Amino acid sequence: MARELGTTQPNISRHIASLEQHLGTRLLHRSTRKLTPTPEGERYYADTRRLLDAIAEAESNVRGQEIPSGVLRVACPTLLGRTYLLPRVKTFLSRYPKVELDLQIGDRFVDLIEEGVDVAIRIGALKDSALKARRIGTGERVCVATPDYITRHGKPKVPIDLKKHDCILYTLLSSGNVWSFKNLDVAVHGRFRVNTPDGIRTATLDGLGIAYAPVWLFEDALLDGRLQLLLESFPGPPTPIHVIYPERRLLSQRAKVFMDFVAEEFAREAALNEGAVAQLRRRRS
Repeated sequence: MARELGTTQPNISRHIASLEQHLGTRLLHRSTRKLTPTPEGERYYADTRRLLDAIAEAESNVRGQEIPSGVLRVACPTLLGRTYLLPRVKTFLSRYPKVELDLQIGDRFVDLIEEGVDVAIRIGALKDSALKARRIGTGERVCVATPDYITRHGKPKVPIDLKKHDCILYTLLSSGNVWSFKNLDVAVHGRFRVNTPDGIRTATLDGLGIAYAPVWLFEDALLDGRLQLLLESFPGPPTPIHVIYPERRLLSQRAKVFMDFVAEEFAREAALNEGAVAQLRRRRS
């Protein structure tokens, strides 16, 4: 680092020590072999990097150079990210060669402001008033189970019949163990619950019970017959898919082009839009 900056290692050490004294906190863990950032140091680096990116972009815009550049931090749910976003990363980075994409895939709740994330893709209703949202898709929800499970336990004819079945519960669902259908809410129960859509999908394919989730989670398995649709006459309310960003943060050009890109790409995916179940039925017939 000292060589890159045209200075000496002692000067770098003095600058860091002075900065730590100014901030009143330790930024680095020091040992005889290496330096590693403290949690405070990591946070300070992320915040200052974001500010420097914003300054660089502002200067570029003033000069009339509106080419998107800099680091873009994006959070996305696991299965949606793996299935629909990761296969498109190469296209996005090729289109915008000066953008660096920091993609965080996971199902935990991410505080965009606290963690320095620029935009996030979220599934479901939004409650945080400090965020702005752009709808980029819709997940039509379906009840599904394996043919083997149906043979062993029978097929529910109406939503209330779910009370007699093993239902696979998604623990991060805002409504808990209540599944909503048209004009009817049903409190369901089951012997297995999990906190990721991956877990819901795997458990359903293993025949552990009935699942209720957006159709895109099961599209391939429904097409090849590993799963069957249940309660087709009782559709549930659609689940919105949004790309969100902090209301008070200046939206960068790289974030704008990313949102446009994802909206354009997701619009091409039938499973992520209204009419997905109807199209799935046509493809199976």
